[in-house]
This record gives sequence, structure tokens and C-alpha cells, in this order.
Amino acid sequence: MLIIGAKGFAKEVLEVFHQLNQLDNIAFYDDVNVDSEHFLYGLFPILKNENEVKDFFNKYGNDFTIGIGNPQLRYVLMKKFISIGGNMVSSISNKAIIGSYGVKIGNGCNVLDNAIFSNGSSVGKGCIIYYNVTLTHDCEVGDFVELSPGVTLLGSCKIGSFSQIGANATILPKIKIGQNVIIGAGAVVTKDIPDNCVAVGLPSKVIRNLEPINLGL
Repeated sequence: MLIIGAKGFAKEVLEVFHQLNQLDNIAFYDDVNVDSEHFLYGLFPILKNENEVKDFFNKYGNDFTIGIGNPQLRYVLMKKFISIGGNMVSSISNKAIIGSYGVKIGNGCNVLDNAIFSNGSSVGKGCIIYYNVTLTHDCEVGDFVELSPGVTLLGSCKIGSFSQIGANATILPKIKIGQNVIIGAGAVVTKDIPDNCVAVGLPSKVIRNLEPINLGL
């Protein structure tokens, strides 16, 4: 398994594989911090370029997951590593609580401890579902969304792709949040939020607009 990134969030992804007892042939990829150490924690190789990645895929299989938090960067990295033969897979903590009926988790998601997925909830590909996130019944989350620690999504709400929901924010039932939206930490969202904006507060209000994403989608 190749984990893309070797800093911050990648270390939390590593813990998931440790809990699952799946540490054989784990490596990391970091072509940004070129002067960093060659092994993370003295145990796990850090690959530095695409040729090393291709060699790794040939020897140990082509599964990878993304250990970097920025939604748009995660999308770009997915495209890059698929183009060199990779297969994006999810990492799901065995301490997550996942409902028995109608739950859908897309490829390449990272699900951390104590996340709760109620029946009928769904998340798209490439999402981050952090510690203590709760998705209640029939919530729909798009692709490459980041749900920060303690987020609560109440029944049948919808979160658009490439959005980031801040720590301990609450989204009320049936609320729709657009694509490329940032919701501030601790916000309570009581009304629909349009695409490409930042909303904060209790109740949340839009405070500024964002440039639309341009990833060739």
C-alpha cells in the first residue's frame, strides 16, 4: 500500500492500517520535501519520484490512498497516480460504526476512529471522514469532501463535492450545501448554502465568495 504524503494527515492514515494489522509493504510518497528522511518513523520507506512509485507498484501491488487533506489537491493526486497505474482504495478504521443497510462509501475515502454512518448515508470518492463525525440517515456527501472532527450531518442533508466542513459544525436536516464551500468550525447551518463560498457562525452566514474550482471536471 502506498500512502500519498508523508506528513500530518498521512500519519493518521497510517494508524488506520496499524489498527487493521495491515502494515506489510506500506510506503509513503513525498516529492515536495526532498530533503526529508528516507523512512517515516525509521520503518516505512518514503518514495521521492514516479520511477520509485512504478517500481513499488510492480513489486507490491498498485493500491494507493491519499494522506493529504486539501480536497482539490486530493483530486489532482488521484488523477496523477491512476495515470501511472495506481488503484485508489479506501482506508476505513475498524473503530468506525457503519450502518447495516444502504451505506455507500466511495473509493479512496479515509474514515477515522468513531465516525458513524447511519443507514442510508452515502459519501462519494476521495472523502475524508474525521474522528467523531456523525452522518445520520440518508445524508448524501459528494466527492472529495472533508468532514472535520466532530461534524454532525442531520437527516437527508446534502454536501456538494470539494467542500470542507469545519470541526464541530452541525448541518440541520434537509439542508443543501453547494460545491466548493467552506463551513467554519462550530457553525450551525440552518439554510441552504450556494456553491463557491465561505459560511461561518451560529446560525451560519455567507461571508465571502470563492473562485469556482477549475480541475477540468
